[in-house]
Amino acid sequence: MPFSLEAKVALVTGAGRGIGCAIAQALAAAGASVMINDLDSEPATAAAASIPGSAHLAGDVTNPAFPQHLVDATLARFGGLDIIVNNAGYTWDNVIQKTSDDQFQAMLDVHLTAPFRILRAASAHLRDAAKREAAAGARVMRKVVNITSISAGGNAGQAGYSSGKAGVIGLTKTLSKEWGRYNVNVNCVGFGMIQTRLTQPLTGAGASIRIQGREIAVGVQPQALEAVKTACPLGRAGTVEEAAGAVLFFCSPLSDYVTGEVLICGGGMHF
Repeated sequence: MPFSLEAKVALVTGAGRGIGCAIAQALAAAGASVMINDLDSEPATAAAASIPGSAHLAGDVTNPAFPQHLVDATLARFGGLDIIVNNAGYTWDNVIQKTSDDQFQAMLDVHLTAPFRILRAASAHLRDAAKREAAAGARVMRKVVNITSISAGGNAGQAGYSSGKAGVIGLTKTLSKEWGRYNVNVNCVGFGMIQTRLTQPLTGAGASIRIQGREIAVGVQPQALEAVKTACPLGRAGTVEEAAGAVLFFCSPLSDYVTGEVLICGGGMHF
């Protein structure tokens, strides 16, 4: 069944590179106008340059004031908001006895609190639009997709990340019940091992990302990557395009009667 997202407006966080960029590209290819957010201005600008008709706004989604600014900027630029994909995130792992309060809180802030604030900021627009449409005898479905992980089921060394990703499932299921009356589908996509800079093999060079002045090591031990491939029924890590495909389903009319669900895109691996 073909579908089009023509005249739809999407907001995707963490869309400067990796999975987020692939999601933005898939939405734009289906006809949507896309607001691209990323922490860093350079990848946000580059992603927007590669997607015709898109716009970008760099900024930190964990800054308490930024989510409202991001939603307002999207509405000002495109005149509406139909699809929200809360994708921004990163891992900062350690066993619990070596995890600081700041480290644990950072994972909750980016994976759970930021999506909460973005959705709260968008709530007035979503409610008002639904009421206007109902008064006119129309039903227009809108979409929220929150990104979780198979780590939401628990993963050694990821107390903070797993807690944040489990929490966003609860947020998703709650909003699916609150926002059904406004014709908003609220769902989760949970990723397994997807090939991104965060899951690249660790090397002696020690790859890292810079978040709020901190240098955080990223990557996975090569033996752990091989173990995942062995455990995965499909025998490999997924591509960012495959990850984006699962999100696109929840953003499309194909999911108009699906809400409060978690779709695992993990090659057969689960919680």
